[in-house]
Amino acid sequence: MTNKWCLIVNPMAGHGAVKRKWPKIEPLLRTALDDPHILFTKYRGHAIELTQQAIRAGYRNIIGVGGDGTSNEIVNGILQQKALPSTDISYTLLPIGTGNDWIRTHQIPKKLEDWLKMIKAGKTKFQDVGLVKYQSEGKILERYFANVAGLAYDAYLVRYAGENPGMVSSKVFYLMLLLKCLFRYKLRKALVVFDDQTDENYYYSINIGVCSYSGGGMQTVPHAVEDDGLFALSLFGPLTKLGVILNTYRFYNKSVGEHPLVDCYQVKKVKVEAAEAIPTLLEADGEFLGETPAEFSLIEKSLKVVVP
Repeated sequence: MTNKWCLIVNPMAGHGAVKRKWPKIEPLLRTALDDPHILFTKYRGHAIELTQQAIRAGYRNIIGVGGDGTSNEIVNGILQQKALPSTDISYTLLPIGTGNDWIRTHQIPKKLEDWLKMIKAGKTKFQDVGLVKYQSEGKILERYFANVAGLAYDAYLVRYAGENPGMVSSKVFYLMLLLKCLFRYKLRKALVVFDDQTDENYYYSINIGVCSYSGGGMQTVPHAVEDDGLFALSLFGPLTKLGVILNTYRFYNKSVGEHPLVDCYQVKKVKVEAAEAIPTLLEADGEFLGETPAEFSLIEKSLKVVVP
């Protein structure tokens, strides 16, 4: 076992921002972190493998360099491995990504100087992690998530963005993508079962949150508390396209629950099934996964995070 840091770097994060910035920040990181072990991802899912490799090699302090997608893979690497309790591993993210939503909950700084001060201070806290069992290409799979999972429009948007990466190269293009997907998306009927309640509706969006930020600073689950042992569930009913546009401000001022077609809950478990022939799409932490049926459970205080 070693007290040194292991850095898992995604060069393509932030549309290549990590690769562009790496020659300048690498010497600073090597000096400040006392010559850390550095691994680079080469393909999607590689950070999961590298994280597990680092843990087997004795590393108990892991830093992701990238965005929310990189972070999600590292969290899965930490939670999937069975060599030791996940809470024995300290983790944080050096945010150089597109959305950088997970860091907002923990107020992890973007400025390198402030981020290095955070690392030196060594303060940690524990947060809950979600686990979703879902379907993809006829297979039943599982995925951990540390931030927010979204179904319906959210997943449609994430899938479309993945298929058209050039459309999310800036905030302006991202807003254009939001509008384009909004007018293409068709409401699908789904059945949501949570704790002892059942709700069936034509949903614009279904959000299940451990933390509260997603979509580049939006708060579709503003009532999420990262360590309270509960999911924040927001059910967005049959909103019209104009209704979504006129209420966009609610995604940024924590007032989504005040809309008459939006219901917010705090729950232990959630299950979502299609109520018609076409399944409901699923994403988690900004990564497209698959479709319903999807079952969500919570692993309480299972991720040890380095925070300011």
